[in-house]
Amino acid sequence: MSVPTTVRIRRALTAVVLSTALLAGATACGSGGGDGRREELSAASMGELAALAAAEPAADEADELAATPSPSTSAERQKFAKTRFVANAGLAAGATYQWIVKPYRDGKFKKGAKGRTFALIKAGLAGAFAYNRLKAAAENAKGDPLLSKAMGPLTAGIESLKGLGSKLRKGEAGDADINSFDSVINGVKDAGKSAGAEVTDKVPSVSQLGG
Repeated sequence: MSVPTTVRIRRALTAVVLSTALLAGATACGSGGGDGRREELSAASMGELAALAAAEPAADEADELAATPSPSTSAERQKFAKTRFVANAGLAAGATYQWIVKPYRDGKFKKGAKGRTFALIKAGLAGAFAYNRLKAAAENAKGDPLLSKAMGPLTAGIESLKGLGSKLRKGEAGDADINSFDSVINGVKDAGKSAGAEVTDKVPSVSQLGG
């Protein structure tokens, strides 16, 4: 099966993002901080970073190339929509907490914090991934009347997250930005629960993202 043009474009963009991220990491390793400490990115960390960078286009490719048969009845379509919604929203929630909310609360993004550069790179990539999955979840929700109605008010909030991945990567995100991610995720979870599609955090593992 040939790969759609949109997927090829996403792959190219991902390569640019990854190379930029790795360059930033390499620069951090090669120069000391204000206090003379050096941040070192291990091979394992680099592998995790590569997997994170690949997450967004890999997820999109799965959406476009999936060979799952189309549901034939209304009930099947609604069930299918809920299943996809739960999967996408769960991944967004897991990535947001693991690489954005938790490290921020732990002080990993503060200037002078050990491992700050790598934490910010991961947060930026996780932010883009979470936004992508939330957009997909919102689209999935349209297949179920109750879920669609519950998700309607969250559209603007999801869209507001679009540029936050870049702010996170640059270390420019503050309390309001982190709270925006947290608020949107909680809103999506509440919407799912009200429509019988309960969402639980699912942190994307390196093997899942890479394979």
